[in-house]
Amino acid sequence: MSLEGRIALVTGASRGIGRAIALALAADGAVVACASTKPGGADETAAACGNGAMSLVCNIGDTESVTAAIDQITKERGGLHILVNNAGITKDQLLMRMSDEEWDDVIDVNLKGAFRTIKAAVRPMMKERWGRIINLTSIVGIGGQAGQANYAAAKAGLIGLTKSVAKEFGSRGITCNAIAPGFIETDMTSSLPDEMRDKITSTAAAGRLGTPEDVAATATFLASDGASYITGQVLVVDGGLTL
Repeated sequence: MSLEGRIALVTGASRGIGRAIALALAADGAVVACASTKPGGADETAAACGNGAMSLVCNIGDTESVTAAIDQITKERGGLHILVNNAGITKDQLLMRMSDEEWDDVIDVNLKGAFRTIKAAVRPMMKERWGRIINLTSIVGIGGQAGQANYAAAKAGLIGLTKSVAKEFGSRGITCNAIAPGFIETDMTSSLPDEMRDKITSTAAAGRLGTPEDVAATATFLASDGASYITGQVLVVDGGLTL
């Protein structure tokens, strides 16, 4: 499943799942553009990737920033073949207490942000008649979660977006799939109460929380030639938590 000669963009690549995916793609031979909203935010990830990797600013909440980032990648690296939409935010709150701003911010970044990056990225992909788009959704987007109506709605919307993009661009050699992680050991889950952590590990068939590397392995497969006939799908990576 070599990715030699492929150029990839991973948003939210400074830590957690995004960093793990960037490193895995690089290990398989891809040249990775590691994106973060802050200047220098993904420098360490790019350095760890090697192989001509680059660090750049890409604020997926801003169309001009997205366009500029993808233009920079195509000019400096010669194209774009793989897009991993990983960047996202949370602003959890019970529905009755959730403000319009909390709703709008999460929808704009987590859902419209993917729309922005896909719209810009498919142009160089269509020129090559080869592309892999991978959207990071969540099991929360499938089953919902109290206190996360905004996040669940955005992640559920990503699934619909994934399927629509798959249908629009499948004949151009471009696939679009989604990964729905369960509870993964990242900064976002490090503050989970012990009782919740114990409940998750006892419920999941695998008997543990996932790792960023578990998700990254799925992403590298979907980015490969071996996944050329898989599109419009949602791969759940949750250790059997939602069985």
